[in-house]
Amino acid sequence: MSIRTISRLKIPSLFLLKHLSAVSPLPKISSNLASSSCSTSWVPQFSRSFLGVVRFYHDGRPRGPLWRGKKLIGKEAIFVILGLKRFKDDEEKLDKFVKIHVLRLLKMDLISVLNELERQEEVSLAVKVFWVIQKQDWYQPDVYLYKDLIIALARRRKMDDAMKLWESMRKEDLFPDCQTFTEVIRGFLRDGSPADAMNIFEDMKKSPYPPEELPFRILLKGLLPHPLLRNRVKQDFEEIFPDRHIYDPPEEIFGLR
Repeated sequence: MSIRTISRLKIPSLFLLKHLSAVSPLPKISSNLASSSCSTSWVPQFSRSFLGVVRFYHDGRPRGPLWRGKKLIGKEAIFVILGLKRFKDDEEKLDKFVKIHVLRLLKMDLISVLNELERQEEVSLAVKVFWVIQKQDWYQPDVYLYKDLIIALARRRKMDDAMKLWESMRKEDLFPDCQTFTEVIRGFLRDGSPADAMNIFEDMKKSPYPPEELPFRILLKGLLPHPLLRNRVKQDFEEIFPDRHIYDPPEEIFGLR
């Protein structure tokens, strides 16, 4: 019975114990280190096992900058989010609330409000907060601030609002990525506006980033009822992707003959 108990405890072999006993004791931590004001940095903690071996562990908090950078939404930001949602159906009260409460927020609170409204899919309110951010002295053009808003608006078929952001983005000499081009092109095709989709396509060809297949294929599929526009896109596709195949359905299916 005693042999089974010892085996369950998984006690190291005598060879391992012999070498562990030869380990020199750890140095003591000075009082100055213990009283340091950097409470968020990782300070080694010590514990002594039943074998008499000192080991390290830490208290489970993120270390250093990760802990300092993980901030929750402040009370002011929460108040503003609730207020914006409360007055979103009353334009006059909403504008008044923005002037009184949103404009006075600090940088991190404004960014937190924008991100939280995007997370809650309050896109129209997020766009209103973005226009406030754009007027701040600390604002710097960032294509990713535009990207999430434009994609969200395009998926909700609010193409007019999406184009206002698009024009503002282009004035700041920013080019969207492939996903943004794809969603805007798809949004115009969904709304029955192939000419607007072609305008975005022409803008995409001027982008400094390498072209990708997906927006081309979205256009080729959406322009099937418009053979002249589709042939223009097809020629560009074959020049850029000569090794790729394009499926052309029988023309009589779409009444083109």
